[in-house]
Amino acid sequence: MPRNIAIRNKNLYEDLGFAKVDLSRQVRKGVPEVIYAPGKKPEQIAKIMKSLSRVADPVIVTRADKKVFECISKNIPTAKFYEKANIITLEKKSRASKKGRVMIITAGTSDQAVAQEALQVLKILGNKAELMADVGVAGIHRLFRNLKSIRKSKVIIVIAGMDGALASVVSGLVRCPVIAVPTSIGYGASFKGLSALLTMMNSCSPGIAVINIDNGFGAAYFAHLVNR
Repeated sequence: MPRNIAIRNKNLYEDLGFAKVDLSRQVRKGVPEVIYAPGKKPEQIAKIMKSLSRVADPVIVTRADKKVFECISKNIPTAKFYEKANIITLEKKSRASKKGRVMIITAGTSDQAVAQEALQVLKILGNKAELMADVGVAGIHRLFRNLKSIRKSKVIIVIAGMDGALASVVSGLVRCPVIAVPTSIGYGASFKGLSALLTMMNSCSPGIAVINIDNGFGAAYFAHLVNR
């Protein structure tokens, strides 16, 4: 075993100096450690990816842009970039889709960045995932027209900014769990997503779990656990 790999409480990690990479998370949790790109240099991300790739599949980097990918791809040619989702991956093998379907519903087209992050993470982890965009409460007939399809889902992610009311509406119409994600979309009194967050947390419809503002990855991870 290399000198810079240590055992603590039966967990393996590799000390890279600037980061202690959790090598046993996939064994413990079923999903490897995921790399959050902001605040890290591209060369640091590449080193973490290489460390994880020895024991984990897939390796996922979130909130990465094209410039970061261009730097990483020089060191890791097999890396993939999902530009709409701002996600970089190393994938050794494809995963068979699980039986249950995860539906992602957005209130507006402005919520697409968060929705794409959730969608790609779900697919990378081997889930059947579908996106239904722009069916918010300002034109609620759009939601009702697709209700039959929505009700076939095993778990639903609802992504909404502004007043964040869509999660309560959807939860009141379906029998499966709903994961609500507030976004920072909206005018001044939306307080960059805080208004939608509080609306979702105060929902009168039971069966809703609320994730942090703009956290598409967190919603996808939780939905993956439910679907698994």
